[in-house]
Amino acid sequence: MSDGRIITMKSSDDFAKMAVAGACVAATHAAVRDAAVPGVTMRELDAVAAEVVRAHDCRPSFLGYHGFPATICASPNEVIVHGIPGDYRLRDGDILSIDAGAIYDGWHGDAAFTIAIGDVSDEARLLLDETERALWDGLARARAGNRLGDIGHAIESVARPHGYGVVREYIGHGIGRQMHEAPNVPNFGNPGKGYRLKVGMALAIEPMFNLGTHETVLLDDGWTVVTADGNLSAHFEHTVAVTEDGPLVLTLPEPKLL
Repeated sequence: MSDGRIITMKSSDDFAKMAVAGACVAATHAAVRDAAVPGVTMRELDAVAAEVVRAHDCRPSFLGYHGFPATICASPNEVIVHGIPGDYRLRDGDILSIDAGAIYDGWHGDAAFTIAIGDVSDEARLLLDETERALWDGLARARAGNRLGDIGHAIESVARPHGYGVVREYIGHGIGRQMHEAPNVPNFGNPGKGYRLKVGMALAIEPMFNLGTHETVLLDDGWTVVTADGNLSAHFEHTVAVTEDGPLVLTLPEPKLL
């Protein structure tokens, strides 16, 4: 876990190593996305992810992290985050969030997406679309001189017109040599408030929107977090570096400057 210090990358080599980890995460996402069809278990998707991470000469960030037992977090339907891959089989009409992390030469990448399995309701489809839009709005604010509140406000502003619950207990974070570093990156806030962003920082920005209440429940396994009212939840995330030229998204097949 973070010791509270805000770490910045010192060289282009640091960025390059995080980009390798990020490309591994992107490849993991692509493989799991292709495999996520009705009838497949979460455990089978985890095996797909583990194979991809090994093939990219990386290590999984999540496996063994405070005892977490898998390579990915697999979170269907009302599960918000940290779902442990098990025997649940996907069904037509489900939505599924996949969170994956990879380590390359000591540097982390972390990203998540949510997909529709087969035919889903219009309400579920809109939730996915708007949560992803909020992610990109937040990423665009990851610029030197902006503040953390600018990111949170941009994300929350997408949720508010729809009445979505914006999860408050689980938020984004700094990332680099550790998966979770300072600062915390809430998905809500006031523009112009909070820590001022500096060149060299890297953040994992990850909006989580619920169809109903923002309130959450932690299950007895100590990991799985679900919506308090049983409604659907969506989760999207990318790792982004604050550079002199603007936000650089690192968890894509190739880094993308916004």
